[in-house]
Amino acid sequence: MPWLLLNFLRHSEYHGSMNHDHAPEKRPDIVAATRGGNNSLGMDDEVDPATATLEQALFWRNIYTEILAMEEAVLDRIHQLMASQTPEARREVELTNVPVVVSQVERFRVRHGIWDSLVHTYQDQGDTAPAAARS
Repeated sequence: MPWLLLNFLRHSEYHGSMNHDHAPEKRPDIVAATRGGNNSLGMDDEVDPATATLEQALFWRNIYTEILAMEEAVLDRIHQLMASQTPEARREVELTNVPVVVSQVERFRVRHGIWDSLVHTYQDQGDTAPAAARS
C-alpha cells in the first residue's frame, strides 16, 4: 500500500478550499480537447452563419479549409510515426493522441461544411444578403 501513503503526502491543488475562486486555472490541454470535440463551437470572432454575408461565408470556409488540411496532415503524420513504434507505445498513442486529433478534424470538417453549404446556397440563389435578411 505505498501508493496510499504517497496519495496522502501529495500536495493539494485546492489548498483546503473547494471555492472556484481559489481553484487552479483550467488545464489548457483539457480545454483544448473539449473545445476540439465540440462541433457546434465556432472559432473566436466567427460570425453567426444565420446572419453572415457571402463574403463572410467565403472567408470562414477558407479558414476552415486551411485548418482542416493542416489537421489531416497532422493525423497522417501521427499514423506514419506510429508505424515504427512498439505495440505498447502505439496503443498509448491510439488511446490518447489520436482521439483528440480525430475529434478536432471532425469539428473542423463540420464547421467547414456549414460554411461551404452557405456559400453554395448564396451561389445557387445569386444572392449576397444574409439568410436572416431573406426571411
